[in-house]
Amino acid sequence: MSFNILTLCYLIGSLTFIIGLKMLSHPETARKGNLVAAFGMTIAIFGTIFLYRENGEGLHNYIWIFGGLIVGTAVGFFVAKKVQMTAMPEMVSLFNGMGGACAMLISIMEFKHIFSNAMAFPKDGPADFYIIYEHLSHLKMLIIVLGMVIGAVSFAGSMIAWGKLNGKVKDFSFPGQTYVNLVLLIGLISYIAFYIFKTPVLTTEFGFAATATDGTLGSTGIWKEQIYLFYGILALAVVYGVMFVLPIGGADMPVVISLLNSFTGMAAAFGGFLYGNQVMLTGGILVGAAGTLLTLLMCKAMNRSLKNVLLGSFGATAAKAGGTKEQGNYKEISLSDASTIMAYASKVMIVPGYGLAVAQAQHICHELEKLLEEKGVEVKYAIHPVAGRMPGHMNVLLAEADVSYDKLLEMEDANEEFKSTDVVLILGANDVVNPAAKNDPSSPIYGMPILEVETAKNVIVNKRSMKPGYAGIENDLFFAPKTSMLFGDAKAA
Repeated sequence: MSFNILTLCYLIGSLTFIIGLKMLSHPETARKGNLVAAFGMTIAIFGTIFLYRENGEGLHNYIWIFGGLIVGTAVGFFVAKKVQMTAMPEMVSLFNGMGGACAMLISIMEFKHIFSNAMAFPKDGPADFYIIYEHLSHLKMLIIVLGMVIGAVSFAGSMIAWGKLNGKVKDFSFPGQTYVNLVLLIGLISYIAFYIFKTPVLTTEFGFAATATDGTLGSTGIWKEQIYLFYGILALAVVYGVMFVLPIGGADMPVVISLLNSFTGMAAAFGGFLYGNQVMLTGGILVGAAGTLLTLLMCKAMNRSLKNVLLGSFGATAAKAGGTKEQGNYKEISLSDASTIMAYASKVMIVPGYGLAVAQAQHICHELEKLLEEKGVEVKYAIHPVAGRMPGHMNVLLAEADVSYDKLLEMEDANEEFKSTDVVLILGANDVVNPAAKNDPSSPIYGMPILEVETAKNVIVNKRSMKPGYAGIENDLFFAPKTSMLFGDAKAA
């Protein structure tokens, strides 16, 4: 009976994950979607704790289990409450790394469980004979190793990404690093293949280790060799995870975080397959699939292939590529002049960027919107797919300030609206409005779809300074005849 109820709990959990993910696709239902998925996860967790049975026995370590739940819930709650929206990408990266670490630890514990049983019960006779309590096949060993490797790569890579986003880890590359990483990857795959086919295969549930292909699993020497080889794979996976992310430039970090998130989902799915846990399997597949699709969509929004993102070090090298072009003079505008131009406009388009997030100016921006509308000005927002430091960053910021979702225009729609716009107000955006993406084949961002703000009658750019943006390249828009620079903090201005 308890098994049937547990299966029902897993079914509810899986369904709520799917429903919650669907609801996350729209800002108006995203909050409810989170709660729905969290409700399903809660049912699955408590169902496992109280209803799971193996050989007729349930779980025992309730103090450790609930201690971990309480500590993890408290830490997650307070960190999420304190984090600023500007730091959200690095928090996502940190939490994703923890998910990868969990998947890695699941595989390590399952490995220890299988092989400790294989040598724990000696029989009379030769030292090589031990009772085996687990089936062991090449497929099961492959799942264990892949779960550990993908989880380790996700953990190590996410920690480097977290360090890059908060400024504690700098971009690091050296000549030939791409080839070094390729050799590391090929070596890791070869190492895994060697290990899997070297592992003795057990054919009985209750029998002797002599039923293994070489009849020697139970010997201490073989057992130690298995341990050394297994943890050697773990060490190489961690090294690869670090080397994989280190050279990738800051402008590509959102893509990398999304990709690592899909890795964590894959690792979790392997854990679910390993234990026959439907809710882990479903959740892992959803995260893995969604993360992969998001990664590809972001690459499309930047007009770059995933291979180019992973090997191109965009953002780390862009500063060297940019800044060589001779620019003209920029034109500065005062606050009073900027307010006058917008007050007498028929239509104003606001382009939010990372500078808006840093200044936490989303609420003040909404106040400006209402003031302009009181004067009869039509106000809309233009949102680039990769504005900010993660997908949906600007949407969440503006939703937090109660900006109507109907006023948020996606890039294609916004580009049509710019042609009939009197004033475009750019708040801290940089690379996503850089005309070099269309006009300069030598630019590192050439080919990236942008918000074509230059087609409007007037452009006002609010920035702290003329410092290049996240990609580290100069913005041609700032020197265009239609553009006026309004310097200062976005919230104060």
